[in-house]
Amino acid sequence: MPTILAVSGSPSPVSSTHQVLGLAADRLAGRGHRVETLAVRTLPAAELLGADLSHPQLADAAAQFERADAVVLATPVYKAGCSGLLKAFLDVLPQFALAGKVVLPLATGGSLAHVLALDYGLRPVLMSMKPRAVSESFFVHAGGIRKGPCGFTGLEPDTQALLHEATDHFADLVESLTEADVPTVRLAPAA
Repeated sequence: MPTILAVSGSPSPVSSTHQVLGLAADRLAGRGHRVETLAVRTLPAAELLGADLSHPQLADAAAQFERADAVVLATPVYKAGCSGLLKAFLDVLPQFALAGKVVLPLATGGSLAHVLALDYGLRPVLMSMKPRAVSESFFVHAGGIRKGPCGFTGLEPDTQALLHEATDHFADLVESLTEADVPTVRLAPAA
């Protein structure tokens, strides 16, 4: 099965975006995929902003990204765009870091006015990195998130069902493209 890297671009250690990404990652793991995670906020800030790929943590993150067959990128929407943290990480990666990979863009936001931030803000950045395919983006509005006294407690049932649908569509795409890469072995008839 393909390896999928789930990347959280949220700067907050207590983040609905990170939680939604976790739900998507669990769904993908449930389908038999190997899922690795990367929280960009754990990378050293000075080195990230300085694009210092010689730093061991950044080099490891870039290698993890390179090894993945597919990537889920999750970001909160700030001022109608992806987080600066996620953008800084994407900027550090090689120009064609998404070559051959399938990508699922996910976002959370407080206003439905930000739904298009994924397609008009993030998708052009992703396309410049030459992915094999970009799955349909998925946006989680704050109204679809359940919160309790301690924060995130889950998604509303309708939102959960839509996340499952988007994640399954992405997994189907990853699996179909991975299967297409497997060479067909043809045996010659016995003489």
